Amino acid sequence: MDNQAEVREFLTSRRAKINPEQAGLPAGSRRRVPGLRRSEVAALADVSVEYYAKLERGNLAGASPAVLEAVARALHLDDAERAHLLNLAQAADGSDALTRPRRRTTRAWTAHRSLQWVLDAVTTGPAFVRNGRMDLLATNQLARAFYDDLYASAGNQANLARFQFLDPVSRRFYPDWDLAADMAVAILRTEAGRNPHDKDLHDLVGELSTRSDDFRTRWGAHDVRHHGTGTKRFHHHAIGDLTLAYEGLEMAAEPGLTLTVYTAEPGSASEEGLRLLSSWAATAESERPSRQRAD
Repeated sequence: MDNQAEVREFLTSRRAKINPEQAGLPAGSRRRVPGLRRSEVAALADVSVEYYAKLERGNLAGASPAVLEAVARALHLDDAERAHLLNLAQAADGSDALTRPRRRTTRAWTAHRSLQWVLDAVTTGPAFVRNGRMDLLATNQLARAFYDDLYASAGNQANLARFQFLDPVSRRFYPDWDLAADMAVAILRTEAGRNPHDKDLHDLVGELSTRSDDFRTRWGAHDVRHHGTGTKRFHHHAIGDLTLAYEGLEMAAEPGLTLTVYTAEPGSASEEGLRLLSSWAATAESERPSRQRAD
């Protein structure tokens, strides 16, 4: 990723989202651009207009934490956006040089057997490990059944973003498709700030930008987010509608990977749906060897 372009477009897009009233400034008249002017952001951050203009041109190298925090406050950045700005500054300084991948990773990541034990121990809800590119790296049986639509298409390559934007089936699976799409792009944008030298991520973004107008439009918005907890609606082709809560846990032993567990409210129709999914998964698993022998 081009760090200067990322910085420039991110700061410009955040400035455009803040109106004078939100910043405690008079609205005035004859504004030719949405949001705040550069001079107004500079005043709010207590830096010179020239210095802020340099930052917004994409040059974060050497910017102090105090200045970055002041800019974050001026632009009303949330926690995810503030972390993204700090990641961009780190990349601009070159302080991430020791962690940069020197070439594309060719060896597939494999879950340690104890991690698979942990996943398999979760029997009442889908549990899986993903990376920042949204590749599904390891699952329990229920997650494999839950994402049956995704695994049914080899073109998805077990990647949630490809499924979201390139597989029409995703619009059935995600009843709130636009919201799910926004979240997927925000996760990828966050990863791009954290790991701008990831060649596989660069290739994924290029592929999705070329093949999906929905992705390309959202990518240009430069929205980022932390994807830690919440509730989502799904429609499984065999089970029907499910409303599930999720918790995403950053893995200390594997930086950059997230373990996610979905669960349903006790006593709800969705809890019963997960029990049906478990039975469906067990049946499908038992039938798989016989189908393979028949083939």
